[in-house]
Amino acid sequence: MAPPDLRRPFKRPAFSDQQKRRDISLQRQAQNRRDAQHQARCLALTTMSVQNDSAAASEPEYEHSEPDFEIEPEAAVKARDFDVREAASLRGREARRWFAKQLMLPEWMIDVPDRLNSDWYVCARPAGKRCFVVSSNGVTVSRLRNGGLLHRFPSALPNGSRSNNSNRSGQSYCILDCIFHEADQTYYIIDMVCWAGMSMYECTTEFRFFWLNSKLAESGACTDPSPHHKYAFRTLVVYNCDQEGLKAAYAGPVSYLKDGLLFYNKHAHYESGNTPLVLVWKDENCSQYVLDTDSKGQIPDQQQVVLELLDDGRLATLDDPPVIFGCLDSDFIQKTESQTGDLLRFSINEGALYFKDGQLERADLNYLGKPNRSRAFADSYSKVMFQYAARHSPLRIEHLLASIEFSNNHETFSNNHETTTDADMLG
Repeated sequence: MAPPDLRRPFKRPAFSDQQKRRDISLQRQAQNRRDAQHQARCLALTTMSVQNDSAAASEPEYEHSEPDFEIEPEAAVKARDFDVREAASLRGREARRWFAKQLMLPEWMIDVPDRLNSDWYVCARPAGKRCFVVSSNGVTVSRLRNGGLLHRFPSALPNGSRSNNSNRSGQSYCILDCIFHEADQTYYIIDMVCWAGMSMYECTTEFRFFWLNSKLAESGACTDPSPHHKYAFRTLVVYNCDQEGLKAAYAGPVSYLKDGLLFYNKHAHYESGNTPLVLVWKDENCSQYVLDTDSKGQIPDQQQVVLELLDDGRLATLDDPPVIFGCLDSDFIQKTESQTGDLLRFSINEGALYFKDGQLERADLNYLGKPNRSRAFADSYSKVMFQYAARHSPLRIEHLLASIEFSNNHETFSNNHETTTDADMLG
């Protein structure tokens, strides 16, 4: 039997290395788990050696000694947790800098991930303000992505109001990653970072989502607002990203205004900064704003990009490591009164992004000025490329569905081939 046509329905663009970075991120997570296990073993060995000190004192000393292990003491762990909770009281530039580094930021989907149908979740992203919600010491505080204070209020979250913190220790706190939807004054929870003092950073997406839904229902935080619970909290309906799940997230009814789709790799940990293991995607049918608008709400004729000025004059994206779009000379920097760390806005001339071997080589930029002072971030490379593709050759919902069908056909053919091979061997 001839094999079916298994050519990919969507060819990755030349400027995308997203899949490679997804693989690297998963490998790094695995290494981090191994490092944590090694640290625990070192701690156990160190504890045993302390217990046997008296017995070993009578034995002859060896010329070599055991290596010193750098074990993070319990006090240091508590101090780090304390910083997370106390960050809700930071102000001004200090708050913006701290919070700018804490949220896990999705990359924009510029190619279709491998195994989308088996390794990923999908949900409809609410339109609104992205924020951290921190409940601690009998109060709940929400802060925007740029560190600005959004709300300070009582909630039914652990230790989130005076009425529910009487029997809780100071270590009982909660950190949720949310989007505040103004139309219904609701916090839609898109991820869980900590719950009742338990860190979720090294837990997989599968576990975080399971824990979020079960614990939130127990807390009463999903009940209607009351004097002791000012705002409503809601979880999102999350689907396995097969064809039915993708169609439901894309076109199914929700109680909020949609702003694209969010895709989560099931094995991803919660990590600060940009990650290719969480993706955002939009088109005109599930978002009001696919292309970026200017300060007047209009789509500019030319694509615009916000970049950060580095100390050597280079213009960099948000990414780590950053992608360089160009370099300013000292005269221009002095003329515009720009300083290291400033965010600068540019327009990109039509067709003026140049690539070599899949990497950005240079870009023709026109300086427009400085963005709003409340902005804390430069654009990420994936956002610039998504906007670029949306203007020229967008990634459409049909491509996503076709990729899922391709994966299904590939898996079916592989399974049938293995079955046939086994039968031939037995025969």
